[in-house]
Amino acid sequence: MYKTKLFKLSFVAAFFALAFNGTAQINTPAPSPAGSVSATVGLTEIEINYSRPQMKGRKIFGDGDSFLVPNGQLWRAGANAGTTIKFSDAVKIAGNDLAAGEYLFLATPGASEWEVVFYSDVALGGNMAAYDDSKAALKAKVKSGKLTETVSTLTYNVADIGENSENANIQLAWENTVVNIPVQVSFDETVMKAIAENTVVNPRNLMTAARYYLSAGKDLNQALEWVNTYLATGENSKQFWNVHAKAQILAKMGNKKEAIKVANESKAAAKAYPDGDFGYIKRNDDLIASLK
Repeated sequence: MYKTKLFKLSFVAAFFALAFNGTAQINTPAPSPAGSVSATVGLTEIEINYSRPQMKGRKIFGDGDSFLVPNGQLWRAGANAGTTIKFSDAVKIAGNDLAAGEYLFLATPGASEWEVVFYSDVALGGNMAAYDDSKAALKAKVKSGKLTETVSTLTYNVADIGENSENANIQLAWENTVVNIPVQVSFDETVMKAIAENTVVNPRNLMTAARYYLSAGKDLNQALEWVNTYLATGENSKQFWNVHAKAQILAKMGNKKEAIKVANESKAAAKAYPDGDFGYIKRNDDLIASLK
């Protein structure tokens, strides 16, 4: 009996020891912690994942072996497994076409110009010795610049998104160097297809379509037709925010007299709205003032 109990106790102790050894671990900060950044440019999702090395007193970019990343040497553009960039749609990089997908981002620094590479085989990771030039989906030359303040940790960003949402920069900054890689997206064809399909099944989309035509400088007569169709339905004419959009379209068409008339209608409806005017009294006043 004693031996049986001793065996059972030993078995239980061994089990817990194995379980503890299998799950317990000590976590410490990574020398190059993971980082990610994402942004929507137009309708295109851009996602960057990378490991972030720090300067730690080292010289980063320059000529010669005393620099961590010497000029003229292909670099994984990050630490560990390198940097990946994913595009949900086809884009243009520095004017060159690049298909949608995920790429390993590589770079060869230079004194004032870098060569960047979007590499199709992300499994390469940080193994630059296995680089195969035939797998470079796109190469482009871009200018580098100098920063007035030091960036101690490698940092990526999607910066300088244009007012028309058609362009941006993928930005790399480290030490006193910044590199901007121009990205251009296209969404007009997608939007136009959606307008054709969805204004038929949902009349509320007429306003979305009209606003897009207004912002994109497309056929304003068509935009005005859509707005008039929408506002003539039910009590939609009480929606002063959409009446204001009609005034904007008329103003852009050069019909100042009618634009002022419609802006005043929008302003009156905004004043009468029990839940507030949402700033449309001022918007209409500003529009009217710009037309006089």
